[in-house]
Amino acid sequence: MNLFLPFFFGFLSAVVGVIPPGLINMTAAKVSLVDGKKRALIFVLGALLVIYFQTYISVIFAQYIDKHQEVLILLREIGLFIFIALTIYFLKFAKKPELKENLTVKSKRSRFFMGMVISAINFFPIPYYVLISVAMASYNVFAFEPLPIYCLVTGVVAGSFAVFYFYVVFFNKMKTKADYLINNMNKMIGTITGVVALLTLFNILKFYLK
Repeated sequence: MNLFLPFFFGFLSAVVGVIPPGLINMTAAKVSLVDGKKRALIFVLGALLVIYFQTYISVIFAQYIDKHQEVLILLREIGLFIFIALTIYFLKFAKKPELKENLTVKSKRSRFFMGMVISAINFFPIPYYVLISVAMASYNVFAFEPLPIYCLVTGVVAGSFAVFYFYVVFFNKMKTKADYLINNMNKMIGTITGVVALLTLFNILKFYLK
């Protein structure tokens, strides 16, 4: 199997999942402003360690699901409704994201540990990467084998790091030059979830029409 594909899709899915302003990336940006880029990157490394294990657990869980087709089709149906709901939400109802400047950073001890804690309280990656892994396997671009799993997890970590690094280094410039991205982020995310919903619907129909 082409090992680049799991890495690429892991990288891409991480970028899509992490790029909206959230607790981890905004805290990383604030740490950079308060304590400098070096300590912000230490914070990022702590967050990435947790993301690594979260992603690995997600893939292992997805491997179990992939072996039980009845669970797989149920999750696809649930995922279809979730992606449709997300598409409608982001295209119609979501408020424009903001780069908040009033985020406070209290802890000045271990930035690495701080990154781990903040990342650990974010449970979104686990169901997200379960769905990503199952979807990739259904399109034969990923296999639940040691090397592809390692490549996928590495891609997720690399994609997450790229986004976090972008926030750490370019946060000040983002506040004044990222108007287009901020204004259109909901539309971009809604479009992506809409495409995923259509692909999920196609897989469900293909399963029932066998």
